This record gives sequence, structure tokens and C-alpha cells, in this order.
Amino acid sequence: MENLPVYHGPIGKEEGERRLAQDGRDGCYLVRNSDSVPDVYCLCVLYSGFVYTYRLHKDNTGSWAAETIPGVQKRYFRQIKNLIAAFQKPGQGIAMPLLYPVTAQTPAAGNSLPPTHSSQTAHLHQPPPHAAKGHKNRNKEARQAVG
Repeated sequence: MENLPVYHGPIGKEEGERRLAQDGRDGCYLVRNSDSVPDVYCLCVLYSGFVYTYRLHKDNTGSWAAETIPGVQKRYFRQIKNLIAAFQKPGQGIAMPLLYPVTAQTPAAGNSLPPTHSSQTAHLHQPPPHAAKGHKNRNKEARQAVG
């Protein structure tokens, strides 16, 4: 996971939302550690001012899967980069295709990545009640971005 450019580590929900709001484009995304479940990651994507979070986990065979909306068959991938590539296409059971990677900045490493596109901070509001319906992540609130 550490070699994945969009992996931001244990940054927390609020910081993940802040980073996506800083980019501000529908379809920008990142991966972070889950705040509440050990050994689980979160794929976060911005769409219409809301951050949608999908849990990523590895099964006992080493394959990766993402929790999607009800009615979409769960798909398994040998590598996380293949899962991300699949979710770049429409109709995969997430709010918006993954379009713009928000890469993690690693100043300690010699190969720092260039900063991502930046625009005015998007303001995040309370998502509609159906936004996270069916996800095990029951926290449906998107925190208001602080500029």
C-alpha cells in the first residue's frame, strides 16, 4: 500500500476530506487508513461537494475488494492498483468514477511527487440521507471544510 501514490496513510477522516476539498474537482480521490477498523483502508472520492467513503479490505486469499452500493456485485482484485483502475470507469457502484488522483506528499523521500491541482476550497455540507446507504460505514456526515 505504501507504494501507491494516492495512499495517504493514517491521516484521519477530517484530513482526508480537507485534502479532497482542497483539490475540489468531482472525481478526485485518495486512499487512507480507516479510523475505526484496523487493517482496513478507505477509498474516498469527492462528488458534488460530498466525500463518499468506501472501505477497502483484503480477504484471506490476499485479494482486494471495495464495499459498493447494494445491488452491485463485489469484485476482487489481486492488486490494489487494479481495483483503482476498475473504479475509474462509470457504473462500478460508487458515487463517481475515480478521475483525479490526489497524491500523497512525501517530503522525506527523495522522490517527492508534484503537488496536485488546487482550487478554492469546496465547502462540504451534510450529504443527502441516501448518500452512504448500504455501507457498513454508518458515519454519513461530511464535515464542513474549514478554510
